[in-house]
Amino acid sequence: MQLQKMLSPLRRAIEDYQMIEEGDRVAVGVSGGKDSLTLLRGLAALSHFYPKKFEVIAITLDMGFPNSDFSSIEQCCKQIDVPFYIEKTDIKTIIFDIRKETNPCSLCAKMRRGALNDAALAHGCKKVALGHHFDDAVETFFLSLFYEGRISCFSPVTYLGRKGITVIRPLIYMKESEIKGFVKEEGINVAKSLCPADGYTKREEMKEMIQKLDIGHRGLKTRIFTAIKNSQIPGWDAFNK
Repeated sequence: MQLQKMLSPLRRAIEDYQMIEEGDRVAVGVSGGKDSLTLLRGLAALSHFYPKKFEVIAITLDMGFPNSDFSSIEQCCKQIDVPFYIEKTDIKTIIFDIRKETNPCSLCAKMRRGALNDAALAHGCKKVALGHHFDDAVETFFLSLFYEGRISCFSPVTYLGRKGITVIRPLIYMKESEIKGFVKEEGINVAKSLCPADGYTKREEMKEMIQKLDIGHRGLKTRIFTAIKNSQIPGWDAFNK
């Protein structure tokens, strides 16, 4: 998928949910994975011609894992002329060394969100962009249904009143397969996750289950995503349908 083609669903999501306003300074949380790097490239490109002028910076959290290497992210940011900041944290030490969490994902996500939001504020950003995409929304919906017994999903736009930060998810209209195609075509160097729990989570199990269902019932994921958009789940009522 070429950059110009990728910008179409990105821009549509931004406009449907009014994610960006004139003068915004947007912090992109960049892990080095395919989703966050695609989001970074897309927002950086869009910022050059979008009618509402906005700035983009990249923030990477140093979780404290040994052999962490952020040079590929730094190189990417230099190529697209985006300021890059690394924020050191003790997340790995707290979760794996001190607490020895057997199911670390929920606490880790909470700590990462807090650290990223604090870093964004420190760098003058009131908006934080995350790389959640179409498939993430479907998986989150099923996870909430299976494990929490409720109809729920993250919102395309979330305002955090206590922090004064707005979280946006501009990739919600992009499928994971499209992101993989974009990364391959653009030759983007994706960093491998150093988390010991990577690949062994409930989300990974749910992803595999949904893929199998989608093979047997073609278009299932698209229909589920449409159901999410048309439901009464908070935040999913688009401004421009």
